Amino acid sequence: MNLKEIREILELLKGSDVSEFELGRGDTVLKLRRGPANVPAAPPPASAAPPRPAEEPAAAPVPTKPTYKEILSPIVGTFYRAPAPDAAPFVEVGTRVVKGQVLCIVEAMKIMNQIESDTTGTIAAIIVENAQPVAYGQALFHITPE
Repeated sequence: MNLKEIREILELLKGSDVSEFELGRGDTVLKLRRGPANVPAAPPPASAAPPRPAEEPAAAPVPTKPTYKEILSPIVGTFYRAPAPDAAPFVEVGTRVVKGQVLCIVEAMKIMNQIESDTTGTIAAIIVENAQPVAYGQALFHITPE
């Protein structure tokens, strides 16, 4: 992820009411948050009970790989679920798709770019709302591969 891409993301978020944004690409994760920084919690009230011996900390959970494939936006633009405002969406959650099937359109500079599935499987989630701006590399769909 380069500085130009980060600036584009910031520019897209500037006019929105999004308060938190996270984008992962490979091993890199970009997290953006608006609002006050995390305020530390108040200290716990003093207790009359004597302190207990320290317990061993629990092992940190091992992150698991997701069971889905993310379809990412290849460009910055506006996400559309259907080919026309009065048409049915290309796909719904639960729709079985094949590699090369059109999933949505991302409009960039008045050009309608069809986004195709790069895997065969079932739509597990549609991440973006219709007619919303999307950033380069932003997740659009989760597909459970077959």
